[in-house]
Amino acid sequence: MTKVSSILARKGNSAISVPPGTSVLDALKIMADRNIGSIVVVEQGKYLGIITERDYSRKVILKGKHSVDTTVSDIMSSDLPSVGPNDSIETCMALMSDNNIRYLPVFENNELSGIISMSDVVKETILQQKETISHLESYIHS
Repeated sequence: MTKVSSILARKGNSAISVPPGTSVLDALKIMADRNIGSIVVVEQGKYLGIITERDYSRKVILKGKHSVDTTVSDIMSSDLPSVGPNDSIETCMALMSDNNIRYLPVFENNELSGIISMSDVVKETILQQKETISHLESYIHS
């Protein structure tokens, strides 16, 4: 059973972060420049929440707000469930599906140690399946 720590080891555990007073427009520019779909909101080293492309579309565009004068703290998701490095990929899939979310913060000893996305979970699942197939092929041919 693959664990969250495997995903973080593969992708790294550095999450891009901004302070809560950052404009949504500036956060979107960072996401576009880094080709990422979420940014962590942090103040004085403390995790406050995550802003995602979905937050932008639902809480800015659809509400007629402007990304220049709306801050990330106004639209961030702060109530996401979290996981730890020893949680399984299956646990992550269940949390994401049950809560209809695409990102999970990862905490170790009450410190943010990374963010995993649905894409990360799917990639890890595919890698697991390829490894299983490879082992089975080796077994069959030996």
